[in-house]
Amino acid sequence: MDTGRILIDALRAALGVPAAAYALAGIGLNVHYGYTGLLNFGQVGFMLVGAYGTAITVDKGGPLWLGLLVGVAAAVLLGLILGLPTLRLRADYLAIVTIAVAEILRLVARTRSAEPLTQGVRGIAGFAGAFYRVNPIHPGIYGVGDLRFSSRNLWVIVVGWAIVALSTVVVFLLVRSPWGRVLRSIREDEDAARSLGKNVFGYKLQSLVLGGVIGALAGMLLAVDTQFVGPDTYIAVLTFFAYIVMIMGGPARVLGPILGAFMFWFLIQGVNGLLVQAIDARYITFLHTTDVGAVQFALVGLGLVLLMAFRPQGVLGHREEQFLDER
Repeated sequence: MDTGRILIDALRAALGVPAAAYALAGIGLNVHYGYTGLLNFGQVGFMLVGAYGTAITVDKGGPLWLGLLVGVAAAVLLGLILGLPTLRLRADYLAIVTIAVAEILRLVARTRSAEPLTQGVRGIAGFAGAFYRVNPIHPGIYGVGDLRFSSRNLWVIVVGWAIVALSTVVVFLLVRSPWGRVLRSIREDEDAARSLGKNVFGYKLQSLVLGGVIGALAGMLLAVDTQFVGPDTYIAVLTFFAYIVMIMGGPARVLGPILGAFMFWFLIQGVNGLLVQAIDARYITFLHTTDVGAVQFALVGLGLVLLMAFRPQGVLGHREEQFLDER
C-alpha cells in the first residue's frame, strides 16, 4: 500500500474547505453548548439559511456582498425565532425545537411553493462567480510535494481558514470578557447567575444568535465552494458531525473545534484511503469498495466511542466543564 499517498490525501482533506466549514459550525456550537450549555441540535438550520440567503440574493440580481449580509441577517432572525419562545424553558425544549425547525426549513426549501425562491429540489447553482473573479492568486498549481492545490481551491481555502481564524479571535475575546464569564456562570448554575441580577434569558439569546451567525458562515462557505445550494445538502447529520468536531477537540476550548475539524477530516479520508488500498491489494477480501463509505464512518464512530469512554472532555477540554446545568 502507498502509505504516503494515504497521508497526503488525508492531510489535503484536513486542510480543505469542508474542514474549515465544519470548524466554523463547531465554533458556533461551542458558543452554544461549550460556553452557555445550550443544546442546539439544529445548527444545520443556521447553515441552510446562511447559504440560501446568499444564493437567493445573487440569483435575484443582487451583488454577492449583499447576499452575505442577507445570510447573516437570516441567521439572526432564525436565532430570535428559535430563542424567544424556548430559552425560558428547560434545555431539552431547545434541542427539540432546533432539530425540528432545521428539518422544517429543509423540507420547505424542497416544496413547489418555494421554487420561485429556492428552485426546489434543483437548487441554485453558479452564484459565486464574483468571488472567484477577485481571486488574487495567479492561475496554477501550488503546494509542497504531492500536497498541491489549484489556485481556485487555494483561494477558497485561504478565505475559509481566515474566517475561521477571525471567528476564533472574536470568540476568544468575548469569552474572556465579563460577557463570557456570565455565559460560563449560566452554564454552571443559571439560578446563581440570576440571583446576582443577570438577565439569563438575554444572555442565552445573545449566545444563540452569535453561534448561529457563525454557523451561517459555515453554510455560506460550503455554498461558495461548491457554487451550489440545494435542500438535500443541509441534512440533520451535519449538526451531529459538527458536534463530533467540537467534542473531539474539546468543548469550551477556543481551539477545540479547529483541532476537532482537522482530526475528523484527517481520520475520515485516512480511513477511506486505507480501506480502498487494502481492498485493491486483496488484504481485505470480505469487503468491496462500495462498502468503504459505510465502514469508514463505522470505524470513526468506534473511535469516537472510545474517546468518550476514556477522554470525554476531548483532546483539549477539561472534564469538570462537561457537567452542565440543564434546568
